[in-house]
Amino acid sequence: MELEDLEPRKQKPKPKDLDTLGVDELEAYLANLEAEAERVKQKIAAKKSYLSGADSLFKS
Repeated sequence: MELEDLEPRKQKPKPKDLDTLGVDELEAYLANLEAEAERVKQKIAAKKSYLSGADSLFKS
């Protein structure tokens, strides 16, 4: 048995129960999700740019 087997595993968060939300709340929730998705896309683009710059520096 490995030590890792004894440690609790992180469980994925349960999806939000959308049935209990009204239309306004759903729209606000969706806007928050879209804003977070945009933030992630910007971070991905920044990291790709950084990696591209590092690759070009070391390939010279």
